[in-house]
Amino acid sequence: MARPSDPNQNHLLSALLDVDFDRLSPHLELVPMRLGDVLYESGGKLSHVYFPTTAIVSLHYVLENGSSSEIAGVGNEGVLGVSLFMGGDSTPSRAVVQTGGFGYRMKAHILIEEFNRAGPVMRLLLRYTQALMTQTAQTAVCNRHHSVEQQLCRWLLLTLDRLPAGELTMTQELIASMLGVRREGVTEAAGRLQGYGYISYRRGHISVIDRAGLETDVCECYQVVRKEFARLLSDVRQRGGPAALGAGSPL
Repeated sequence: MARPSDPNQNHLLSALLDVDFDRLSPHLELVPMRLGDVLYESGGKLSHVYFPTTAIVSLHYVLENGSSSEIAGVGNEGVLGVSLFMGGDSTPSRAVVQTGGFGYRMKAHILIEEFNRAGPVMRLLLRYTQALMTQTAQTAVCNRHHSVEQQLCRWLLLTLDRLPAGELTMTQELIASMLGVRREGVTEAAGRLQGYGYISYRRGHISVIDRAGLETDVCECYQVVRKEFARLLSDVRQRGGPAALGAGSPL
C-alpha cells in the first residue's frame, strides 16, 4: 500500500479552513486500512471517525441470515462515522475495507465537540451527509430496478472515481457480496463487459480499458450520485488552490 504523506489527500480535510484544520490536525492518526478489515460492526459503539485517503470503505447492511449488500461507499471524498455527529453512537451497518490503503482516524469525542461549535466544520459535514444519503438511496433504487451489468458498471465507476488509476484488486465473490447478487450473475456481467472491450479481468484483478464504454452502459444512478456531490460541495474550496470539492475531485 502506498503510504500517503498528507491528510489533505482526503477532500473533506482539505476543505477545512486553516484555523479549523490547525485545531484538528493534532488529533489525526494515520492508520493502515487493509483489504477486508472491519472498522465497524453493525450495532457496535463507534469510538473513532475515519477519513480515508487511499483506501475505500464499503458500508454493508447485514441481514439476520448473514447475507449482506453494500449500501454506500466512502473514499477520499468523505468521512466514515456520520452517525456520531448526527446524534447516535452506533450504526446498523458494517464498515469493511473494500480497497486497501491508508486513512486518518480521530477520536469520536473530538469531532463531536467540533461539530457542536456549529461553525464551518458542521456545515461541511452536514452537506457531505446529505450527499451520502443520496448515494445510499440511489443504491437501493439501482439494486431493485437495474440489471446486474448496469449495477456493476455503476460500482466500477464509483470505485474508479476514488482511485488514481484504472486498476482494481477485487474478486468476483467480493463484488457479488457488494451488490447483493449471486456470483454467477457477476461472472456473466463481467464477461460481457470484457467482451465489449471495457475491462480486462484476471485472478481478482480488474483493469478498466474503456471508461467511456462503461459510462455508456451504466444506468442513470451513477450520474445522480455524482451530480448531487457536485451540487452540494462544488463551492467548497480546497486549501492551497482554487479547485472545488466535487469538481475535478472524486465523485
